[in-house]
Amino acid sequence: MEDYLQGCRAALQESRHLHVVLGNEACDLDSMVSALALAFYLTKTNEAEEVFIPVLNIKRSELPLRGDNVFFLQKIQIPETILIFRDEIDLHALHQAGQLTLILVDHHVLPNDAALEEAIVEVLDHRPIEQKHCPLCHVCVELVGSCATLVAERILQGAPEILDRQTAALLHGTIILDCVNMDIKIGKATPKDNEYVEKLEALFPDLPKRNDIFDFLQKAKFDVSGLTTEQILRKDQKTIHRQGTKVAISAVYMDLEAFLQRPNLLADLSAFCQAHSYDALVAMTIFFNAHNEPVRQLAIFCPHVALRMMICEVLERSHSPPLKLTPVPNTHPNLQAYLQGNTQVSRKKLLPLLQEALSTYFDSTKIPSGQPETVGVSREQADKDLDRAGHALISGLSQDEEDPPLPPTPMNSLVDECPLDQGLPKLSAEAVFEKCSQISLSQSTTASLSNK
Repeated sequence: MEDYLQGCRAALQESRHLHVVLGNEACDLDSMVSALALAFYLTKTNEAEEVFIPVLNIKRSELPLRGDNVFFLQKIQIPETILIFRDEIDLHALHQAGQLTLILVDHHVLPNDAALEEAIVEVLDHRPIEQKHCPLCHVCVELVGSCATLVAERILQGAPEILDRQTAALLHGTIILDCVNMDIKIGKATPKDNEYVEKLEALFPDLPKRNDIFDFLQKAKFDVSGLTTEQILRKDQKTIHRQGTKVAISAVYMDLEAFLQRPNLLADLSAFCQAHSYDALVAMTIFFNAHNEPVRQLAIFCPHVALRMMICEVLERSHSPPLKLTPVPNTHPNLQAYLQGNTQVSRKKLLPLLQEALSTYFDSTKIPSGQPETVGVSREQADKDLDRAGHALISGLSQDEEDPPLPPTPMNSLVDECPLDQGLPKLSAEAVFEKCSQISLSQSTTASLSNK
């Protein structure tokens, strides 16, 4: 695999027609490994001896946000330097010159690259087809837990002799992570996922034990120790908009106290919001305590006093669902922190409350000028904040188009959907977290009843 990837980089320097295997825009582990392995297989098996080049569909600078990708590449001993990223190849220029053939793997829609659809000749995916957007080419879709399973099937059925241990280890670990260690209780692994994990293990008996590789990759996915504050916030982030005002909601996988003690936190938060035109930031910290119990905490950062107070008020008063918030003292201006008593309220359930807060906030700007002052805020300051939010922030929309946030993550990765939603379960960092929480609570209850 490593020698092959070195050859791909060399092929970029030549003026020739390029066959590109492109993963999805989230570039999760499944997408990255599927692109690498499928391109490797196509290169080794085509009679014309053409080189198929795997392209990771993110900027090189964004790779550190994918901790499990970075860890696995290091473990398999594939240098990051030989990989090819989206900002290192001009696909649109190649297409316009008639020198591009495109194969999509782990996705079948190009939301930000519609002009490239004409170059697509094949799709290999494991999510339901969007009929309105499906390319007019050979499409292979099967609803399995991991797209890497379909790539492993293609290799083992078409040319098993080309499969080396490095490629087998990439596929094996990716399927196990995507299918949550093949856990029957979570139910993401299909019979085909199990079948190809077993076949890979039979061919390469020295592959890491399932529990070991799953634990390593899962830990790496949540590890933020080497990331900057901006990278931590962007790692798993969503954005909501209303009338030009943008609020970022980030899942942060660390203790709130540790997060608040990060050096230069306030300057980093301000720079993050200014760089991406966010008017407020809500960080939901998530971790397990010493008793393996889930803990969720919130931090609301917003320089606009009136908007911050409105967000905090809506969250504090919420009864459906109740968050059971307890304020946490902190010395940071423009920031309010809380302990969240109801750990079952995930970020997905928090989003409608934040939408409500924005709606209430903009409704409040319509109150006549004789409105009473907000407690704790000067009339002059409140008026300034309301004016900035209601008028000056409209420009945020155009800025968002020029510098969009990270693209939506596919359903097999870091999304906030229910694992049993619409057929094949979707899985996310929060879904794993909640499932483990439920199992932990269930086991604790069972143990208590047994002792009685």
